[in-house]
Amino acid sequence: MQAIYPSAVALGMLVGSKLVGAVVLWVVGRLAVRLVTRMIEAALARQAVDPTLSRYVRSATGVLLNIILVIAILSMLGVETTTFAGLIAAAGLAIGLAWSGMLASFAAGAFLIVLRPIKVGDFVTAAGVTGTVQELGLFVTAIDTPDNIRTFVSNNAVFSSTISNFSANSFRRVDLEAQLSGATDLSLAIRTLREQVARVANVASTPPPDVEILKFNLVGPVLVVRPYTHTDYFWQVYFDTNRVIAEVCGAFPAPTTTYRVVDGLASPPPPQD
Repeated sequence: MQAIYPSAVALGMLVGSKLVGAVVLWVVGRLAVRLVTRMIEAALARQAVDPTLSRYVRSATGVLLNIILVIAILSMLGVETTTFAGLIAAAGLAIGLAWSGMLASFAAGAFLIVLRPIKVGDFVTAAGVTGTVQELGLFVTAIDTPDNIRTFVSNNAVFSSTISNFSANSFRRVDLEAQLSGATDLSLAIRTLREQVARVANVASTPPPDVEILKFNLVGPVLVVRPYTHTDYFWQVYFDTNRVIAEVCGAFPAPTTTYRVVDGLASPPPPQD
């Protein structure tokens, strides 16, 4: 025991010092990773870099620094890092085969950053989800839907689907219809609607609102009313234009001719002597 005790104490002190050093390195390393990622994000913000690219760089840098930190801790504990690197490569191959979808999402995220079909703040429809893009991550895209639900969509699903970017152009069209009666002065109704819709707040003057005859039915002509506006004001213009249609169409008289049904068909009454 007298011969073993000094060796056990020395071994315990060596292992304990390595464990303490590993814990200290982990704590300090995590703080350093957070500091570096924040500094990178702040530097990119000062350079007015796009928020999408800034968040992507921050995430990628954090993952890379954490991997380096883990390898450094294992090296401090005496683990052969070259063997560990081989194990990581083998595990990466196995995980890559099992998680091919994740790798596809990672690659799709890189293409989304480079090709920029969408960016943070755009109102889009992608992979069947409509809303405002909040973040383009390494594997998923975060979209806030109009009812304020945060939805995460795989980057691969976004990139492989049809993307409708409503914020890409300076204006978009609002499609509405106005039902008129057969007794309405059609020219006056079209002129009045065109003037009143053009006065709605945030309606674009170029191109001007479209008010034309769309079709006819038993009640009378149906007009198509199409103002143009920026996507940020779409629903405000939509509702305000509906209100204008109700007010303008309500100002015109309803048909005064009464009809009678003969053999299942409506026909006007015979003239009175």
